[in-house]
Amino acid sequence: MQWKTFHRCLARVATVFAAAVCAATAVAQPATPGDRIVLDAREALRKGDARALADAKRRIEPLKHPLAPWVDYWELSRRLREVTADEVEAFYARWPDTYVEDRLRNDWLLELGRRRDWDDFRRDLPRFRMNDDRQVACYALVAAHLEGRDVGNAARAAWFAQRDADDGCHLLARTLLAAGVFGPADVWRKARLATEQQRAAAARQALTLLAPPVRGADANWWDQPEATLDRTPLGRRPDGLDVLALARLAALDAERAARRLEAGLAGRLEPEAAAWAWAQTARWTALRLQPQALERYAQARAYAERAGDGASAWSDDTLAWQVRAALRSKPTRWDAVRQAIDAMTPTGRSDPAWVYWGARADLALAADGEAGEAQRSAARQALASIAGQMHFYGKLAAEDLGRSPALPPAPAPLSAAERAAAQRHPGLARALHALALGLRSEGVREWNFSLIGMGDRELLAAAQLACSRAVWDRCINTSERTRAEVDLAQRFPTPFRDAVVERARDAGLDPALVYGLIRQESRFVTDARSGVGASGLMQVMPATARWVARRLGLTYTPQMIDDLQTNLRLGTTYLRLVLDDFGGSPALATAAYNAGPGRPRRWRDGPELEPAMWAETIPFNETRDYVKKVLSNAAYYAVVLGSEPPSLKARLGPPIGPRPVDAPPANDELP
Repeated sequence: MQWKTFHRCLARVATVFAAAVCAATAVAQPATPGDRIVLDAREALRKGDARALADAKRRIEPLKHPLAPWVDYWELSRRLREVTADEVEAFYARWPDTYVEDRLRNDWLLELGRRRDWDDFRRDLPRFRMNDDRQVACYALVAAHLEGRDVGNAARAAWFAQRDADDGCHLLARTLLAAGVFGPADVWRKARLATEQQRAAAARQALTLLAPPVRGADANWWDQPEATLDRTPLGRRPDGLDVLALARLAALDAERAARRLEAGLAGRLEPEAAAWAWAQTARWTALRLQPQALERYAQARAYAERAGDGASAWSDDTLAWQVRAALRSKPTRWDAVRQAIDAMTPTGRSDPAWVYWGARADLALAADGEAGEAQRSAARQALASIAGQMHFYGKLAAEDLGRSPALPPAPAPLSAAERAAAQRHPGLARALHALALGLRSEGVREWNFSLIGMGDRELLAAAQLACSRAVWDRCINTSERTRAEVDLAQRFPTPFRDAVVERARDAGLDPALVYGLIRQESRFVTDARSGVGASGLMQVMPATARWVARRLGLTYTPQMIDDLQTNLRLGTTYLRLVLDDFGGSPALATAAYNAGPGRPRRWRDGPELEPAMWAETIPFNETRDYVKKVLSNAAYYAVVLGSEPPSLKARLGPPIGPRPVDAPPANDELP
């Protein structure tokens, strides 16, 4: 698409967005008696007041209120343990094809599983549209097994994927273990996965399945792993619990775990167990960005080769940290990158990050001659397979191939009929009504359910409806679901444009970076609250707001953080300060904005890395994802704001390494 054409497309929607920005985004006050009843019912649910809930249900029924299904759902779901199948079927009949019908079906299937009522469970399961509950999936596999169906592989995958201790997946494992479908090796595999994921309850629950009971399984091996290891006599081969304790020790102190393995413990383990224990030690070493990580992965592989299974028993996450450790080495260990990616599952290898870094490894490793050219050609094909995708690695792949920055063509304007269909959609209308009343969880779930089965044009119309109501998170998230038709004005809207641009420029910031950050932080929800207390468009923490306000000479009050203009001023000022503290590096500054400045100061120590490598090796999953998305967003916002094509590499800045010796000292006052 030509840039002038793109900006004309943006202009067509500017009027709609400008009007939407003026709409109230705060929680609306009840407009009707029905609204008041809904809010009273939600409060009664929070308090566990069954009588008030029943009264709200009785009062709202004659009003035909759009959110009456929710009041009915809250009242019935609270007493689900005691209801009959007939009562549930009557609820389904009252609210057919709605989110609450499917939501109650999810709840009811869980209850039927707890009751072991497999006949009713099998009858209701095919009607479950969302079908996204892992515990329901485990109950379904139990029901299928009891019918005589072969569910071994699917059951094993479902149990291993469940991260929390629960009844459904534990019942599945117990049932298949008793039937001989699962064996003790499966139980130990599950316990290892849970230990690797830091899920103590799931690990302990798995160990209860073993008979006879595991030595010390109920003891404090999780909290005091070294004490568990110390109780193993030198004359006895360490057992499975010792291996778990080693992995747990590695999570607490990888150096101590490595010393125990090096002191002879590895040699007393079975080779496969020693390989996994070393791999977990290496993983935690890599997570702490320590240079010994690759040496420890090599130790793990040596034992794995002795066991004859390579790294097949290692999780994709363990292998991903080998890739990251190899990226942080100097020179880059491209052979270790390729080795780890090759050992991943097909699902792991298909992740755009590993497609990209695997291709980079192949390009670096390709020798001269015909075979090397074939390897380079395959690498370029791998880059091309993701180059059109609208994410961090899609952009990097395109630029590595030398392609000019390109944007998808704008879709044809929505017709009046398409817009009207979205406006008439009852689920979307209920969602917007719930959101207007401040019932965010209910509104978001209702909205997302309503999108099931929609094609691109329907999704664009639904997104435009959300945009026109200034419900920006639904606007963006809905538009991102389209595949063939991409509307950048929906995916990268510019609410509060005058205010954002003015505050960004006052702070000496690129408005595209500020917009990219806000899109990731709050999706433009002005009253957004995070679980740790961050508030507003720029998700400013109260302590940070107080510190920045004092620096600006403002008398701070807690209410200031919720004012749009003040939130923008505080957030942009803080972003400017961290950008200055990190020498103007956008990657370091965005990491500091998300995780605090102290962490990226530590993460930059070590070899000098290209910014993409550094971003991929950030130890915190949330911050790693955040940095990549903010910088990718900013590349698109640069175009939306009319400045330049979306070159990502130019925005990533210079290589990242330790603070230069001639740089000013770090600003230790930054919160």
